[in-house]
Amino acid sequence: MNTRIAIDGLPLPSSTWGLLAAIILFAALAPAILMTAPAVAAQLASQWQLSPSQIGDLFSVELGAMSLASLPAFWWLKRVSWRLAAFAAAVLFIAANLLSMLADTYNLLLALRFVSAIAGGSLMIICLASAAAAANPGRVYGLWVMGQLVVGALGLALMPALFERYGLGACYLTLAGLMALLLPLTRCFTTGKPALRETHAALPGSRVKTTLGILGILTFYISLGGVWTFIGAIGADAGISAQNSGEILAFATVIGIAGAACASLIGTRLVLLPVGYGLMAAAVILLLGEPGVWRFALAAFLFKFTWTFLLPLILACLAKLDHSGKLMNASNLMIGSGLAIGPAVAGRLIETNGGFTALLLGGATITLLSLVLMHGSRAQA
Repeated sequence: MNTRIAIDGLPLPSSTWGLLAAIILFAALAPAILMTAPAVAAQLASQWQLSPSQIGDLFSVELGAMSLASLPAFWWLKRVSWRLAAFAAAVLFIAANLLSMLADTYNLLLALRFVSAIAGGSLMIICLASAAAAANPGRVYGLWVMGQLVVGALGLALMPALFERYGLGACYLTLAGLMALLLPLTRCFTTGKPALRETHAALPGSRVKTTLGILGILTFYISLGGVWTFIGAIGADAGISAQNSGEILAFATVIGIAGAACASLIGTRLVLLPVGYGLMAAAVILLLGEPGVWRFALAAFLFKFTWTFLLPLILACLAKLDHSGKLMNASNLMIGSGLAIGPAVAGRLIETNGGFTALLLGGATITLLSLVLMHGSRAQA
């Protein structure tokens, strides 16, 4: 099978459509629990009577395991067929979610969610590496991000009704059932190993540029995680009601889908990186000084739009350096690390300075630092 995906011209081979569908659907379903975290967290509190710290630990384990899946992947990406790896990970995901329905203790649920997240993280790595081999990776990554946002929005809309009627098990059963339906798509992935030999020699990349790219995506997610985690608290501190803030942030999800759609339509036009980064930094600055409702809404919409618009371009920039899958695997690890570091650093900045000014100024600075790093990593034409 040809390892390069061409999605710019029509008609496309059926194998190309299948691979594109596999990338989008597996990448959308694998992190579905994290994308619907608010609804799942509320159900864990009401049904399982878990404390906030227990709920936080549960989600930290899921996020951490998805990132840790990158470590064994450094070994198996170049030794195991990606089709076989995707099938095995999907079966493990199904089994862990079915068993999660039957879990009767917190520790057992914690262990099963760890296993499910390892499987989901492995699928994400295969999707990232496969998208990197596309003729226009920016367009594929745009669809990749959009799929996750759509699944998250549908989950947040539908899960509360399912929880009310069937309990938490409905979530895990739905995930297992949807993954079972996707199993045939695992055949659409390439074998992986031949692609490594073909592309690694042609696109060796520079170690310095690779390092800059990895640091660029890490700093991007540190800024993103720190600001977005506390954006609701920023609104509350400015006197914006919880209802208004919630409605604004919910609509921001729709704006985020639009950002990913724009990235998909535009494709790999890395010249837009400075524009996106500049607007994202401006959105952070707009949150300074107790913003009113309209300024808060503008900042939230702009931040969410540029976040989902930039991510496909950032991943496409990295994909130009390496088609072997190793760099995209490292990116998966950096995404999880950035999401973990950002809120932790932001919380301490807020406590130390007694407000959000240091967080916002720091977030804008780190956003621009990420731009410098990504610009330095760009492969020569």
